[in-house]
Amino acid sequence: MLGKYFNFDKYQTNLRIEIIAGVTTFMTMAYILVVNPAILSETGMDSGALFVATALAAIVGTLVMAFYAKLPFGLAPGMGLNAFFAYSVVIGMGYSWQFALTAVFIEGLIFIVLTLFNVREAIVNAIPINMKSAVSVGIGLFIALIGLNKAGIVVSGEGTIVALGDMTSHSAYLAALGIMLIGLLLVFRIRGAILIGIIAITLVGIPLGVTNIPENFSLVSAPPSLEPIFFKMNFSRIFTLDMLIVLFTFLFVDMFDTVGTLIGVGTKANMINKQGKMPNIKKALFADAIGTTAGAIFGTSTTTTYIESASGVAEGGRTGMTALTIAGLFTLALFFAPLFTIIPNAATAPALVIVGLFMMTPIKKIDFEDYTEAIPAFLTIIMMPLAYSIAEGIVFGLLSYVILKMVSGKFNDLNWVMVVLAVVFVLKFFVE
Repeated sequence: MLGKYFNFDKYQTNLRIEIIAGVTTFMTMAYILVVNPAILSETGMDSGALFVATALAAIVGTLVMAFYAKLPFGLAPGMGLNAFFAYSVVIGMGYSWQFALTAVFIEGLIFIVLTLFNVREAIVNAIPINMKSAVSVGIGLFIALIGLNKAGIVVSGEGTIVALGDMTSHSAYLAALGIMLIGLLLVFRIRGAILIGIIAITLVGIPLGVTNIPENFSLVSAPPSLEPIFFKMNFSRIFTLDMLIVLFTFLFVDMFDTVGTLIGVGTKANMINKQGKMPNIKKALFADAIGTTAGAIFGTSTTTTYIESASGVAEGGRTGMTALTIAGLFTLALFFAPLFTIIPNAATAPALVIVGLFMMTPIKKIDFEDYTEAIPAFLTIIMMPLAYSIAEGIVFGLLSYVILKMVSGKFNDLNWVMVVLAVVFVLKFFVE
């Protein structure tokens, strides 16, 4: 029955291949159950509730991908977007996490409408490729900096902006060990390298006192309560310029991340037709939009399609059965919350650094020969970690892009979307 529903014969696959592919993808993306609560809890949100919200958002989005789009992709709260949520919107701009959840909820609703009317891809196409690549690279550096700081490897310096931390501390050298361990696992192409690294450092941290295990620790238990963060939104400031900036950044990053992932992984799976299109991509975008909307209600940041889905595709996953397996494993993970909540910063920091590396790969696509392209891309990249804000990196990048293109007379490289955004960003500086 499953074979007929998911059309195994058409894709020359079977139930065994699809389940193995789903397990493989889950193993490569399960780190989000640790890292997402670790990041978002910096805002004051309840860590246990965040674990449940992360799993539920992944389950909902991936089930829609499985049964509606019937594609082999996993979804979960996205890296980079959670960092923007916590460190830019809440910690940087000073807004409450309820305000940030409201922005994510509105983003999801907008995505549903944009996908319904086939304009989502058109908006993505309006932003130049170099800027798209630069955003990913900048977020990668920003995430890596956060990871290094959480582990105590990089700290605020006396007389310097940043400095090397105390590498003799247990947390710092365990994190450094974790980076090397995950790196070696990746070199040898071991599936689930990030998750294995997190588990290994957590175990090593027990005798060193870095991993703190409660007295009444239980491996399996009922999921923590979702109540502290469930549907906790604040609609009182939705008609403000800052909400527009926050909302645009969520939309901007998620659109590029999701569309790029779908096309990239779809190409690897030979799902792209001669016209360069992937079957059911509109349905896949709906899965992303519904996952984001549901995730905001549960209490987590934007849900997106995971590039780690490529690992399952590499194992032969071609249908929604792969996605159904991923969703099933996230459901099982709900009952192992105590195991995930004891994981220390020394174990999650290496994951952030390595994910930062993964997000750096688009730098190869940036045109560094044309300075009207290279300078905006560079400012986007460098301002994110230095200003400690993903939003400010995008502002500096887009503004410099429009100004340089206008001054150099390259008006054909501009479009009305870019010009309008530049005006909005200039107004933002004056309003502040």
